[in-house]
Amino acid sequence: MSDILSEQSIVLGGRASSRDEAITEAGRLLVEVGAVDEAYVEAMHEREQSVSTFMGNGLAIPHGTNESKPSIRRTAISFVRYAEPVDWNGQPAEFVVGIAGTGDEHLAVLSSLAGIFTDDEAIARLRAAGTPAEVIAALGEVSA
Repeated sequence: MSDILSEQSIVLGGRASSRDEAITEAGRLLVEVGAVDEAYVEAMHEREQSVSTFMGNGLAIPHGTNESKPSIRRTAISFVRYAEPVDWNGQPAEFVVGIAGTGDEHLAVLSSLAGIFTDDEAIARLRAAGTPAEVIAALGEVSA
């Protein structure tokens, strides 16, 4: 897990007030930990224009387009939690998890996240997490 999600790519008090700001916030974290190039953040916005990445249960999972794969250096996720959910095309996004996956690894990450975000206990742990380490523990099943 530590190779996919680091404490440096977790924000417990997201500052975005719109979907687009939230995508940028999650994408910037991926850039800052060296997982993707700057161009990937723009590709995350492009993906959102073609299909919403809101998944339900307060979760949005912005990720880049297939054409942006060369901008990915390694598989990684970022995690941003919002005290006030962000309006995601009319849906409340409390958790925004940016995803970058080399090859087809993003599919395994998406599958792992789907399992976690259908578990009410896991969601409660993520809401209550006070430290990045607690987020990593709650997301411990995420793998590529």
